[in-house]
Amino acid sequence: MKNLPRIIALAAAGLLLSTSIASAQLRFWTTEEQPERLAKQQEMAADFEAETGISVDVIPVTESDLGTRATAAFAAGDLPDVIYHTLQYVLPWAEAGILDTEADNEVVDALGRGTFAPGALAMADFDGETASVPVDGWTQMIVYRKDLFDAAGLAAPDTYANIEAAIAALHNPPEMYGFVAATKIDENFMSQVLEHVLLANGATPVHADGTVGFDEKKLIESLEFYKKLADASPPGDLYWQQSREMYFAGKAAMIIWSPFILDELAGLRDSAPPTINDDPTSTELASKTGVVTRFAGPSNPDGAAWADIRYFGITSDADTDAAEQFVKYSMDEGYTKTLSIAPEGKFPVRRGNATDPEAFVKAWATLPVGVDRKAPLSDLYDESVINDIVSGLETADRWGVKEGQLSKASAIINSQVINRLVREYLDGERDAAATASLINQEIANI
Repeated sequence: MKNLPRIIALAAAGLLLSTSIASAQLRFWTTEEQPERLAKQQEMAADFEAETGISVDVIPVTESDLGTRATAAFAAGDLPDVIYHTLQYVLPWAEAGILDTEADNEVVDALGRGTFAPGALAMADFDGETASVPVDGWTQMIVYRKDLFDAAGLAAPDTYANIEAAIAALHNPPEMYGFVAATKIDENFMSQVLEHVLLANGATPVHADGTVGFDEKKLIESLEFYKKLADASPPGDLYWQQSREMYFAGKAAMIIWSPFILDELAGLRDSAPPTINDDPTSTELASKTGVVTRFAGPSNPDGAAWADIRYFGITSDADTDAAEQFVKYSMDEGYTKTLSIAPEGKFPVRRGNATDPEAFVKAWATLPVGVDRKAPLSDLYDESVINDIVSGLETADRWGVKEGQLSKASAIINSQVINRLVREYLDGERDAAATASLINQEIANI
């Protein structure tokens, strides 16, 4: 057989490759460094090694140090194989060569691009490739008293108009405030809420060509809407604390909050109990609550959801084949364990697989949440609420992501110029048109 030497050579090469993968040792950087979360990741690494023979060294990295450590490791040619990282690093690391965008894109294709939330993929788009593999995320939510909405025949608060109608029907202070808007200018909470409200109307401060400035029509509409929210709120400098306290006391019809409120609403955290009745462990308020993750303004009928997405990035120094195996495992047979690290803040960006398009959403809903007591979300909230929670990832967005200007948008947000000028408008120092013009003037100087 004249091809025998070639067959032997190919077989030997295949054996060498499989032996090298099986004996590989991966380094995995994770920002989930809390002891309980770290232990779960180490358990997952052990399960992966038992299945594949590939060992994984789980290395905790403080999130605030991640950027400088990655840059230094890249310069030294000593990057880990996989990094669990935030949205802010996807495009800069892809441009710098820290991420192996081809490997990450291959993983998404292998798992099935259609099984991922489109918004999470879009936020990682780099020259037509998915530069890092979406893992989990959460979307900011409008939390509302569904029982009161149903009793008054009100539509869900998923548009500016529906929210205004609900305020008109339910605002009756001091017994019930229509909303609790964020008005404390030095709190990041106000920045997040404002970005959510403006995104909903398609208003963004940055553009793909690097220029800065809001569309003034969209901005004015958003400002006028936000003033209606503020006018339906209690007086004072308001941020996340007052929002939660008023809603938990049954004195607010709507608030904007993160999903980390979900276990607290159900009386599972002693440090933040609902006070709507005399039982701090009661699930009454949770049973009366609905959520909206995506809502729309008049100039953006498709709406938007403010989201925070996390990613697995295979690096340019990785043992590529072994790293791909690890990420695929963590996103498929090990995905429920990945989400179990902190289910209340880790919505599944991959809804299911080829066998069951909703497999991971169903599994996630059964994972226990809470601190002092635990229960699965599916025991606390209706299936429709669970679907509403996850659906925001379909249109997940942030200022500057689609435009490739996330760092510029972040600088504008961190300056708190928008917070300050909006608060002055709310306090009557100028009208919406003058405020919109002044915002554009000031952010152009950042």
